[in-house]
Amino acid sequence: MAPAAARTLLDPNAPNDPAVVAAFRAVPDTMVAEIVDGELHTMPRPARPHTNTASLLGGELHGPFRRGAGGPGGWVILDEPEIHLGPKPDIVVPDLAGWRRDRMPDAVGTADSPPHYEVAPDWVCEILSPSTEALDRGRKMRVYRRESVHHAWLINPLARTLEVYRLEGGRWMLLDTFEDDSVVRAEPFDAIELSLAVLWER
Repeated sequence: MAPAAARTLLDPNAPNDPAVVAAFRAVPDTMVAEIVDGELHTMPRPARPHTNTASLLGGELHGPFRRGAGGPGGWVILDEPEIHLGPKPDIVVPDLAGWRRDRMPDAVGTADSPPHYEVAPDWVCEILSPSTEALDRGRKMRVYRRESVHHAWLINPLARTLEVYRLEGGRWMLLDTFEDDSVVRAEPFDAIELSLAVLWER
């Protein structure tokens, strides 16, 4: 029988190495931890520009898309959910994630529900920073593609850009890149206009 490490490398469906899982569980609350492709990735809590933009975007989307105030409703949008995807599983923490309500009828669950989610979102947003950009653009986007996440946004709060991607035929298609203070309609939330200037507010 092949050693455990070899099985992990050869079989993408092999479970995560128990040592990696134990290290993941030991990461302090002051850090963000993810397991992608069987490897543990840790990073400090986001810097202020990152946190500010994520919070402002969530505020803009919550009313019209979760509560239906000035928009169509029909979504559950969560900040930094821990999501377990695939058989290993990959454990990812997007900055924001959204599910259409019919796929996530109960975001709260019960007292017995695990703290993480196992349903792939319909939309993810990653706020890019120098320490996370390679992982966000590379391995995590491949996980989202594999799990058929339909839309992804990549936001750079320092460059003040929004990249909007749609999954088509198993590939990410860049629909558009918006900059600075543009007012945009960006899938899948194109039912409303979004002023990017709001995302850079101090």
